[in-house]
Amino acid sequence: MLQITPTTARRLAINKQRLAGPQPDAGKEGMLSVMRSLGCVQLDPINVVARNPLLVLWSRLGGYELATLEALLWRDKMLFEYWAHAASIVLTDDFPLYQPRMVHFASGEGRWQKRVQDWFKANQSLRQYVLDEMEHRGPLYIDQLDFQGEVVDWESTGWTHSRNLPMMLTFLWERGEIMVTNRQGAGFGLRKQWGLAVDHLPQWNDHEAWTPAEVTYHAAQRALRSLGIGTAGQITNHFIRGRYDGLEGTLRRLLQEQLIMPVQLSESGQTWPGEWYIHAEDIPLLDQLQGGSWQPRTTLLSPFDNLHCDRTRAEQLFDFSYRSEIYVPKAKRQYGYYVMPILHGDRLVGRLDPKLDRKKKLLLINAVHWEPSTTMTAELINGLRSAVEGLAQFLGARDIAYESPLK
Repeated sequence: MLQITPTTARRLAINKQRLAGPQPDAGKEGMLSVMRSLGCVQLDPINVVARNPLLVLWSRLGGYELATLEALLWRDKMLFEYWAHAASIVLTDDFPLYQPRMVHFASGEGRWQKRVQDWFKANQSLRQYVLDEMEHRGPLYIDQLDFQGEVVDWESTGWTHSRNLPMMLTFLWERGEIMVTNRQGAGFGLRKQWGLAVDHLPQWNDHEAWTPAEVTYHAAQRALRSLGIGTAGQITNHFIRGRYDGLEGTLRRLLQEQLIMPVQLSESGQTWPGEWYIHAEDIPLLDQLQGGSWQPRTTLLSPFDNLHCDRTRAEQLFDFSYRSEIYVPKAKRQYGYYVMPILHGDRLVGRLDPKLDRKKKLLLINAVHWEPSTTMTAELINGLRSAVEGLAQFLGARDIAYESPLK
């Protein structure tokens, strides 16, 4: 069994997340290589600094053109939007990993799916109207649809109550019948254009859905390669979260096929609990890291970055506890509304509380909160300052204002 230290495990994870080593080119091929390493990038509407996909890519690529991402999504169609561990941008080549979810969602099997299916049956005229309009007119924005027939309301105790057309579009998207074909608005805007999946990704129209076992076999490997090192529980929480049917048996098979290997984490005579794995294709990288090949960076991470989206894993591997305070009353917040973790080398050393004033083109740094274990050095301060300046340039901010000096 391979034995590595937690430090090496962190460095492996950071390398696999493309947050260390040579920075990828900011063009189309570099962006695609990052997406292939990550597997998915979460969508999120919050725009305090920038929308999540833009920040996740910036942390890895540095400055890049938004047009590059839009071309990969809408023109080249090498990426598309669907549900991974959350609503995400995913790779078109990975369509077979998502198709079974589309099929299952449309099957009516399961309490939620049955509820949606019953609502669909009660609103066949609305569903057919949407599909017919897109067939005859092409991709459409929601305000270009105007159904005049009777509708049975979607019932909810939340904000979705009676939002019948938006819910119909969402459910058709989850069933794989329609797709997001464009977005309007500044900075990867929220105004979505919808089109028929049969038109948007015609190469997958007649694809026979994989079995759950096939999905788990391929997705578990993708997740593990993205993590660098992980347990079965961490694989389950990553990539296509919670959709790894028969994972334990699949891991045994992958071990027998020598596609993955067991790893033991230990330091100072203490062995970490759990069964950890590494993909065989990452052994050369592990050897390089153990041989001293380590090119660290200092950067800022989105609150929803792939490196720490599994909060339990981040606490175990990085000793870093992160909780979003977006929905916490202001008086009860510990760190701030939209806080970005600071990655310095192989540690998460603190968190930055920023806000972009778009009218003034000003990036305001409300506060910096350092972890108690962080050792302050000139290298760290200079690295953070450089990261903030890089972020400001990417956002188009002309000035940076610090509420208190970095120290």
